[in-house]
Amino acid sequence: MSYPATDQLSSAERAFMINATEIDILPGVWGDLDGPLVSGPASALVPILFPLVDRGWIEVCRLVPWTAPDGTLGEQPGPPIPKQDLPAALANAENWEYPQSGTWLGCLTLTLTEAGQAIPR
Repeated sequence: MSYPATDQLSSAERAFMINATEIDILPGVWGDLDGPLVSGPASALVPILFPLVDRGWIEVCRLVPWTAPDGTLGEQPGPPIPKQDLPAALANAENWEYPQSGTWLGCLTLTLTEAGQAIPR
């Protein structure tokens, strides 16, 4: 299987790939976008994200509690959200904003799959 280099992706697709590389919560993608998408609605981003998920490059997860070996509490990505549940999760505008509570538990996050990690940067 051949993979495109990231310079063959659109700038919006690269923004999602960067976000997934950083294992950042979904609202972090806004900082990597350029052009009219930055000020547009989140609904305009869903058709850009879905093909990356369909290609098997990105997974959308929720952050779950995690305990480091030294006992430090933190978060890590949980299991991927099933594809049939993604439309509802991505339609929720709150998932595209940083939480007011300051805690990221339960927030949507993007992660690269093994195939996504193989894409040359």
